[in-house]
Amino acid sequence: MTAKTPSKRPTHDATKTASGLPEGRSANQDILAFLDKAKAMAVSGTAAGNGRLVFALDATMSRQPTWDTACHLQAGMFREVAGIGSLDVQLVYFRGYGECRASKWVRDGNALAGLMSRITCQGGHTQIRKVLKHTITATRKKRVSALVYVGDCMEEQADDLCVLAGELGMLNVPAFVFQEGGDPIAEATFREIARLTKGAYCRFDSGSAKQLGDLLRAVAVYATGGYKALVAHRDKGESGGQKLLEQLR
Repeated sequence: MTAKTPSKRPTHDATKTASGLPEGRSANQDILAFLDKAKAMAVSGTAAGNGRLVFALDATMSRQPTWDTACHLQAGMFREVAGIGSLDVQLVYFRGYGECRASKWVRDGNALAGLMSRITCQGGHTQIRKVLKHTITATRKKRVSALVYVGDCMEEQADDLCVLAGELGMLNVPAFVFQEGGDPIAEATFREIARLTKGAYCRFDSGSAKQLGDLLRAVAVYATGGYKALVAHRDKGESGGQKLLEQLR
C-alpha cells in the first residue's frame, strides 16, 4: 500500500495569510464576519421527510480499507430514515492527480452501492477544498441538508478550508466530519470545519466499523427529519445519535 504524503502545516509570508488576506486581518475574522451576516439571513430549512445529503470520501490510496467499509455501511443510512421520509444522497470523492468527482443524486442504497463499487482508490493529495466548494454550489441550487466527510489527513491550507466552512455555515449546512486515525493537524482543521458549520466531529479507527455505521445512520436521520428526529433516534438507544447531539446543542 502506498504511504500517504505527510500532512503539511500551513505556511505564511510576512504580508498575507494563507487565504490571501492582508496582514492584520485573519481568516478567522473573515469567517466570523460571514457568520454575523448569517444571523440576519432567513435560510429555509429542509422540509422534514425530504433530506439531501452530500456523502464525501477521501479516495486516495490509504483509504481503500475504509472505502470498502463505507460501501457496506451506507445502505444503513437509507434503511434508518425509511419511516421518516426520503433521503437523496450524492457521492463526492477525490483521488489521484487532481481528480474530484460527484455522482448523480440517488435515493436508493443499492444504487449508491453500485456507484461506489466501481471506484478504486488511487494515490494523491487531499482535495477537501473542492468538496466544500461543491457543497456550497449544490446548496445554492437546491437546499442540502448536511455534508458528511470521511478522511484521515489534511494536506491543504487550513485557513482556506475554514473560510469555505464559514460560508457553508452561513448557508446553514452542517458538516459532519469523521476522521480515521489520529493525525493532529487534520484533527484541528476537521474540528474547526465542524464548529464553523455547526456540525460535529468524531474520530474512529479501522476496527470500529459499527461505530461509523451508527454515526452515519444518525446523520441520515438528522438530514431527513432534523434535530427532533435525531433526539427520537437517540431515545431509541442509538449511540450515534447521542454523540452527535452532544455537539449539536
